[in-house]
Amino acid sequence: MTTLETINDVPVLLCPPEGDPIRGEADALDLIGDAGYQGAQWVVIPAERLDESFFHLHTRVAGDIIQKFANYRLGVAITGDISRHTESSPALRDFVRECNRGRQTWFLSGTEELAERLKS
Repeated sequence: MTTLETINDVPVLLCPPEGDPIRGEADALDLIGDAGYQGAQWVVIPAERLDESFFHLHTRVAGDIIQKFANYRLGVAITGDISRHTESSPALRDFVRECNRGRQTWFLSGTEELAERLKS
């Protein structure tokens, strides 16, 4: 069950690490609807909730999910250790680096890092 927390005056919907995998656009839309209903501006998704296909860019799952969040002007933070994926994929490593330069999608170690980023 998701929970709403305020982090540095920003309403954030936190997804628990346990639960059904987030596999694609339909699952993203469910989270976006939940976030909208609760008034969240950001959604935090633990990396372990993402289906393995998310980390293989050729599947387009990551792009499709992230695009849905962008369309609804909702920030999304993927939290946790994804180093096993980025170490084996230069394309994913570049994708993560580019996302982290922006203001809409971040790959972070945890909610503490999110709190730091939301300060600015």
